[in-house]
Amino acid sequence: MDKKKIVAGISQGDINGIGYEVIMKTLMDAEINDSCIPVIYGSPKVAAYHRKALNINNFSFNNIRSAEEAHSQKANLINCLDDNVRVELGKSTPQGGEAAFASLERAVTDIGSGKLDVLVTAPIDKNNIQSDNFRFSGHTEYLMEKAGVKDVLMFMVSESLKIGVATGHVPLREVPDMITVDLLLRKIRLMNQSLVLDFGISKPRIAVLGLNPHAGDNSLLGKEEAGVITPAIQQATKENILAFGPFPADGFFGAGSFSKFDGILAMYHDQGLTPFKALSFDTGVNFTAGLPFVRTSPGHGTAYQIAGKGEASESSFRHALFLACDIFRNRQLYAEISRNPLKHQDIDFHADRVDELPPEIPNSDPHL
Repeated sequence: MDKKKIVAGISQGDINGIGYEVIMKTLMDAEINDSCIPVIYGSPKVAAYHRKALNINNFSFNNIRSAEEAHSQKANLINCLDDNVRVELGKSTPQGGEAAFASLERAVTDIGSGKLDVLVTAPIDKNNIQSDNFRFSGHTEYLMEKAGVKDVLMFMVSESLKIGVATGHVPLREVPDMITVDLLLRKIRLMNQSLVLDFGISKPRIAVLGLNPHAGDNSLLGKEEAGVITPAIQQATKENILAFGPFPADGFFGAGSFSKFDGILAMYHDQGLTPFKALSFDTGVNFTAGLPFVRTSPGHGTAYQIAGKGEASESSFRHALFLACDIFRNRQLYAEISRNPLKHQDIDFHADRVDELPPEIPNSDPHL
């Protein structure tokens, strides 16, 4: 295996959705092999079923037993399922959930042991994947526990927008009680760290949205802005983070103010994802900031209604794969720069020795 290339693990997602379609359409592009080695965790039988349904005849997977066997110029596939697996396109089935989890679990195990460099997850059905082994509201929460980290940030990324969500996949009625100064500070710090480490922005500007209409309108429409959000922003500013707000969400996006910031922190899921998907649906990527490894996912779901019809766009999945590789390289570059800073040079200068005086600087200001 070519060690110079990034090894990209790809979990198959729900076998009855559009996961295989967007994966195959993406990997049919030969340019993919120039930047990474794709390793899909899935099933040859399921892949063959989707190829036939989609009438894809000019593409095939290289079947391997482990990531170490991956071919650097092919799309590789590791079988995670038994031959009894059944595909029912467009349906949410218990077996579809079991297959999605088997793929995800194997991929996460391999990235945890260093066999993979990045992880790209195809969409799952959050309902049928639930089991004794998976009791989470989505990929983000599962990966957080498996990685053993205390906090992560759901970060939606496109060329024009980077929106993080403070409270993630939770019922809307629970959001106000969840928003605390401590929570917001953690999310602001994570966003700032990610913008520096993962995106190479040396001094990012972060916008923080309000919770209530008109950002509380001077506490007339809610007190969370004055009592919680503003103090969190003020503390972040003391920590030398360029955080601003709170901004009313409607005017912030309506007036195009988002273009002036490197990152935006929304208070709840739909506050951030609705404008994001309206502006960047086809190219948007879900990135989990704060993990010790790189994980991305397309910005869409299983799309059961079009599964097997050949109508799914692979654009978001393609962007997810390339973004994962870009972030991995950015982390490598940051680590290299941090490990090898410019060395401090001590100059032994004795003013009483004329022969060691430095030469006069040409055209220097005589008054300096």
